[in-house]
Amino acid sequence: MIPYHDHSNEALRDKLIARMAGEAVALLSDAGTPLISDPGFKLVRAARAAGRAIYTLPGPCAAIAALTLSGLPTDRFLFMGFLPAKAKAREDTLREVATLSASLVFYESGPRLSASLAAMANVLGDRDAAVSREISKAFEETRTGTLSELSALYTNAPPKGEIVVVVGPPGEAPPASQDEADAALREALTRLPVAKAAGEVAKNLGLDRRTLYARAMELKG
Repeated sequence: MIPYHDHSNEALRDKLIARMAGEAVALLSDAGTPLISDPGFKLVRAARAAGRAIYTLPGPCAAIAALTLSGLPTDRFLFMGFLPAKAKAREDTLREVATLSASLVFYESGPRLSASLAAMANVLGDRDAAVSREISKAFEETRTGTLSELSALYTNAPPKGEIVVVVGPPGEAPPASQDEADAALREALTRLPVAKAAGEVAKNLGLDRRTLYARAMELKG
């Protein structure tokens, strides 16, 4: 048994790849599926570059298990791993996926859980979510609610164990207001004839084209 982790250097990888020339070498994880938020991709990449044959045997994956427990949409999802520890970097990462129409899956630790849930509510909106911990173990638990409700739940009682957070996709955007439609029409009319301006705004805002055409004629007049 040879320990392999995030800080393993190139020399160790070279030794393992050299052994692969005449031996079978297995990369095992002490929790979950190897390489899923777990070190190893550099070893696989280097082994592949050296022409070694690589095979996989799927292991238990907390992200997939938590999705099945969450009761949230599973047809599209994005695995995000662990969020950055610093607040600014965490918020920047969340903004990158805020408009994605998919469930989001995060790994998290107990002490950081409440703050992370609050950041998600602030950046993503107060979506439905689920927090699962200790999946397949004696104290397995899944709590569901909105992000703000779950953040409040864990503020003074950070949970123990391995934690997965699943956040549902964003809901449908509210229809554009009259002021928003007028602003879009005024801008479009500076570039386009009335009919084309109405068509562009109808497509962009999901509004009725005939209604927008009549309104554009009023604004034009």
